[in-house]
Amino acid sequence: MSTRRATIADVAREAGVAASTASVVFSGKTAVSEATRRRVLDAAASLGYTGPDPRAASLRRGRSGIVGVVFEEHLGVAFLDPVNTLMMDGLADGVAPIGAGLLLLRDDNQGREPTLTSAPLDAAVLVGCSGRLRESLATVRGRGIPVVVIEGDAGEGVPRIELDNREAQRQMASHLRSLGHERVVALTLPRDARRLPGWYAEEDELGIDVTRDRLAGFRDVFPEAPAYAAGASSIDDGLAAGRIVFADPERRPTAVVAQSDLLAAGAIRAAEEAGLRVPADVSVTGFDGISVDGLAPYTLTTMVQPAADKGRAAGEAVAAMIAGRDAASIRFTCRFREGNTAGPAPVA
Repeated sequence: MSTRRATIADVAREAGVAASTASVVFSGKTAVSEATRRRVLDAAASLGYTGPDPRAASLRRGRSGIVGVVFEEHLGVAFLDPVNTLMMDGLADGVAPIGAGLLLLRDDNQGREPTLTSAPLDAAVLVGCSGRLRESLATVRGRGIPVVVIEGDAGEGVPRIELDNREAQRQMASHLRSLGHERVVALTLPRDARRLPGWYAEEDELGIDVTRDRLAGFRDVFPEAPAYAAGASSIDDGLAAGRIVFADPERRPTAVVAQSDLLAAGAIRAAEEAGLRVPADVSVTGFDGISVDGLAPYTLTTMVQPAADKGRAAGEAVAAMIAGRDAASIRFTCRFREGNTAGPAPVA
């Protein structure tokens, strides 16, 4: 029995239409009558034809039709954060006009999976660019593949989609200062690729740009305040960090400035465990502006970032570069949103 894959010509013969007519039914680029469209689709179904062979289309275009996306953290962790989901939605929208798909890749060369340096890619989007990602970047650029970075610095000539992280965190810290808070702790995203939780030491070097910039904004207002790094941006990591931050009644802060809404939600749970009222005893602020399930009756005081817009801008930059056009770096601005988790510092 022959196992030959049905072709568009086979579908056209079965439907009794020209091959060009059958082709436009699948491309969607030209309008056809509903009756003709239905005849072609029915013929395709009877022959088991699911659409043009993507390999042939790629050869004609000289492209793979794939944009690689690399996160700094493990993908199983990355997509627990709604910020990344929103960003990927925007990125998919941005590359849709060029018919490209997204391929999620590891940020190292371990295992047999395609990687940033080996996968057949038309372009790459790096979410952050520090640690191991920088080691692969020279190889990728050597292949002539366009690269765009979201919230990271890959060096001269690489378009960046940035967020005003330092300014936004400075604004939040200033808000708490205006409420009279002095004993404040920063609860940060991971310090580097090792993602080890713990208190910051003076000599610590930060390997993740977002963490460094947000901490710098916090310390513009509270230069001597302590900071604790979480292992990931999650409610569980925020809870674990909050338990340590609130462990000593003599050294408890009156405010916690978390670098993500998920960390802030975990810190609120830890405060409640410790018998503290939010915000009467301790204020907790976040960063992102996402919807956190189970946070009621709280509405976070937070900085709202345009996550989907960041992804869409990266996708549009990729599309421009693939078409041979220049792509400019773009900087987005966060917006302060007042909730009910920050209030005046308690009277000692």
